[in-house]
Amino acid sequence: MKTAIITGASSGLGREFVRQIADVFPEVESYWLIARRADRLAELAETLPGKTVACLPLDLCDAMGFMALQEKLTAEQPEVVLLVNNAGCGYLGRIGEMDTASQTRMVDLNVRALTAVTNMTVPYMASGGCILNVSSIASFCPNPRMTVYSSTKAYVSSFTVGMAEELRSKGITATAVCPGPMKTEFLDIGGITGNSKMFAALPYCDQVRVAGGALRAARAGRTIYTPKLFYKFYRALAKVTPVKLMVKFAKT
Repeated sequence: MKTAIITGASSGLGREFVRQIADVFPEVESYWLIARRADRLAELAETLPGKTVACLPLDLCDAMGFMALQEKLTAEQPEVVLLVNNAGCGYLGRIGEMDTASQTRMVDLNVRALTAVTNMTVPYMASGGCILNVSSIASFCPNPRMTVYSSTKAYVSSFTVGMAEELRSKGITATAVCPGPMKTEFLDIGGITGNSKMFAALPYCDQVRVAGGALRAARAGRTIYTPKLFYKFYRALAKVTPVKLMVKFAKT
């Protein structure tokens, strides 16, 4: 059965990916929805009539979550046509001032979990399969006060580019979407809302457009997708400006 696996599916951008997948990947028959909140996954499943839906309430910062996913993959042997690595977190705070658990959670979820889920899923993908990783404009340059977050997203973008080349011979594509801030609960949970002049000044991306554009970019085999002309310019600027200078303008 042709399957899409979506992590961080219960809210925000992840929920929007789920809503729009059928528009871009109409061949998907089965959805595996992964997030911690079982009640939200159940509600989301009800919006997918006619589809086979598996709700997997897993904590991807817990090794048991990986084991559960691996066991399901082994048991069901799905044909995965789309993997959306959307699960992630970001917290505002300086090194040495924020609690260590929050700093390491960003590494565990944004880097370790994304890598593990991808590594487990690729063996179940055939030619034509697509991997979509949610990165960020933060991957273009280190962001003081969100140093760990921007570093994890730099990993996501770099991982995607390298993986795209590795998987090219198998006909599997990898795409990193790098949006700016969106009005989702991510900003509130991360302590960003009302605490960052930079975030308040930046142009916001619309999550509906980001999800649709990212899915279409994945289907087209693009490696990096950056919404909005403003952020395309920022990406280009970050490539040609010395990082020690650029970082002074990227403070959050």
